[in-house]
Amino acid sequence: MNNLPHLFSPYGIKNLKLQNRAVMPAIGTGYGGKDSTVTDQLVAYLERRARGGVGLIITEECAIDPRGKNMGREIGVWNDSFVPGLARLAEAVHRHGSKIALQIHHAGRETIEAVTGAKPEAPSDLPSLIYNQPTEAMSIDRIHEIISAYAMGALRAKTAGMDAVEIHGAHGYLVHQFISPFSNRRTDEYGGSDENRARFYIEIVKAAREKVGPDFPIIARLSIEECIKGGFGLEFTKWLAPRLADAGASAIHASVGVYTTPGLLTIAASDTPEGFNLFRAREIKQVVTVPVIGVGRIIDPRMADEAIARGDADLVSMGRQLLADPEVLIKAKEGRWDDVRWCLGCNQGCIERLSFEFKPTACSINAECGRECEDLYAKAGTRKKVWVIGGGPAGLSAALAAARRGHAVSLFEREAVIGGQLVSASRPPHKEGFYRWVEWIVRQLKQVGVAVQESVAVTETMLADSRPDAVVLAAGAAPLTPAIKGIDGNTIVEARDVLTGKVPVKGPAVILGGGYVGMETADFCIDRGIGVTVVEMAKFPPVSSFPAHGYWLHRRLKKSGGALLLNTKITAIEGDTVVAEQDGKEMRIGPAAMIVKAFGSTPERDLEGVLKKLAIPFAEAGDVIKPRRLIEAVHEGDAAGVSI
Repeated sequence: MNNLPHLFSPYGIKNLKLQNRAVMPAIGTGYGGKDSTVTDQLVAYLERRARGGVGLIITEECAIDPRGKNMGREIGVWNDSFVPGLARLAEAVHRHGSKIALQIHHAGRETIEAVTGAKPEAPSDLPSLIYNQPTEAMSIDRIHEIISAYAMGALRAKTAGMDAVEIHGAHGYLVHQFISPFSNRRTDEYGGSDENRARFYIEIVKAAREKVGPDFPIIARLSIEECIKGGFGLEFTKWLAPRLADAGASAIHASVGVYTTPGLLTIAASDTPEGFNLFRAREIKQVVTVPVIGVGRIIDPRMADEAIARGDADLVSMGRQLLADPEVLIKAKEGRWDDVRWCLGCNQGCIERLSFEFKPTACSINAECGRECEDLYAKAGTRKKVWVIGGGPAGLSAALAAARRGHAVSLFEREAVIGGQLVSASRPPHKEGFYRWVEWIVRQLKQVGVAVQESVAVTETMLADSRPDAVVLAAGAAPLTPAIKGIDGNTIVEARDVLTGKVPVKGPAVILGGGYVGMETADFCIDRGIGVTVVEMAKFPPVSSFPAHGYWLHRRLKKSGGALLLNTKITAIEGDTVVAEQDGKEMRIGPAAMIVKAFGSTPERDLEGVLKKLAIPFAEAGDVIKPRRLIEAVHEGDAAGVSI
C-alpha cells in the first residue's frame, strides 16, 4: 500500500518521465578530481542515492569555465574531454531507474584566485563579502563568451546522456550576481533596471535551449528572495520566473538566499523549521505554467507528500536527508519509519566541513557518505568478543560497525540513560533531533544483536574475568572545573545538570564559558524565560555567528536582553556574585540565582592503563581522545568498530 500517493506518483518534465516526484538537489561534495574530472568516488556516491529510488538526481555544481570554479575539486564541463566522465555518472544513475540532471555553474565573485588561476569575475568589480578578493567586472565580450559557455555546457550534458540540465542562478553565484541589485551596479544593458539585470539569465536560457533543442529539459534554479538588505524580493522573482519559462526553462527550482543571508537559509540548520521555504515555491507556482520544485530543509517524505498535495510544489527536493540516509524513500514507501536515520540539520559534515574546513563533504551521522567505494563492513575473518565501553555517539557507532562486521558485541554505559553527552546536548531548543539519532541507533543495535547494558561501570575485575578479544574505549569526557576561588559554592551547578533537569532552572543565571555548551545552556534558559549573562575569557566569541546555528544562538541571546561578556577573566565567585577582570578592571556580575559551569570537558582515560596492563587490544574514539564535535565522535567510533 502506498501511503504517500503524491510523492510516489510518476511525473514528467517535458518528455522526461520520472518514477516519482522526489528530487536530490545539487550538493557540493569536493569528490571531483584535481583536474575537475568525474571520479570513482563521485560515481559511487550518486549511484548509492539512485539505488535509494530518487526520481531525479541533480549533480553538484559543474563549472562551465575554469574561471568559474568555486572549489578546487569541482567537476567541469568546459570542453569535450569531460563528456566521458559525465557519461559514467549518467550510466550509474540510470542503472537504478533514476534520472539525472547536470547543474551547470559559474561562481562569479564567490571564489578565489588560488582555485581559478585568475582574478574572480563578476558583473561589477565588487568583492565577495565572504572572500573579500579583488574582482574584475566582466566586459560585454566576456559576458557573451560565458553565455555561450553555458549553452555548450548544456549541449555536452545532453551528449553525455544526462536527462536534463539545471542552470544555477541562485545562492549568490554569477547568474544570481547579475540579477541582484545588491551585486550588479552596471549601467549598460546588463544592469540597472529589472529587465537589464535579468537579461544575462534569460539569454543563457535562450542560448541553451537553442543548443539542446525543444524537448531537453532545462531547469532554472532561482533564489526566490535574497533576504539581505538591498537585495531582491519575492515580487521581482514572480516577475522573472515567467520570463525564464518563456525563454525556454522547463521548470523552476525555488530556493532562497545567498551565503551571506543571516542564518544561512540556503542550507538552513535545525534552528529553522522544516519546510520553511515551501510558501515561496507556492508563490512562484501561481505565476508559471512549468513545474516548480520546492526545497528548503525538507527531511520527512510525509511533509513532501503533503506539500505536493497542497499545491506548494510539483516536485520536492530532499538534500541532506539523502546524505544521512540514502534509503529514506525506500523505507518511507514500506512504512519503516523507525529505520529512518533522520538528518539532524547540524551542518557539521556537509556545508561547514566543505566551506569552512575545505574538506570533502561527509555526514555527521552517516560515516559511509562519500565512502561508497569502500567495502567498510565486510565480514571479519574471525568472530571476536568485543566490548565497547561508553554509550555516547562514539561508542554507539563503534558497536554498530563491529556488529555489522560479524563480531559479538557488548556495550556498557555507566549512566542510567544511553547517549553520553547527547543526552544533555539534545535538550536546548531545536536540538531534539540529536537524541532521535540515539534512539535510532539503539534500535539498530538491537536488530544486530548487540547487548546494551546501562548503569554498568566497567571495572578491572570485569575485564580480567571476561577477557574480551578487543575493546573500544569510548568513555567520553567529564566536565572541566578550573581552579577558581569559590567555584564549589552552593550557587554553582554544572551545565549538563541544568540541561538534563537534575537541578531546577533559576534566574537570573550567569553562564561561565561561551563555547557551544555555554551558549546552548544560555539558550535553554532563555527558552524558559530566564535572563542570562555569558562570561567568556576569549577576546572573540568561541561560537562564530556565521554558521547557521551560531547565528541563531547569538541572535536569541541578544533578543532576550542577555549579554555575552568577552575578554573577561573570572577571578573568584563570592556567593551569588561572579568576580571578574576585564581590560584590567574588576567587575562584579550578579547577584545570580544560578551560576552555571560550562568550561568544557576533560577526557575520561581511567581504563586506558588497565587495558594496557591486561594486554587487551583496544582502540579509542570520541571525546576520550579529545573533546570535539558529534562528527568526530561518530566517525572515529565507526572507524574503531571497522578496524576490529
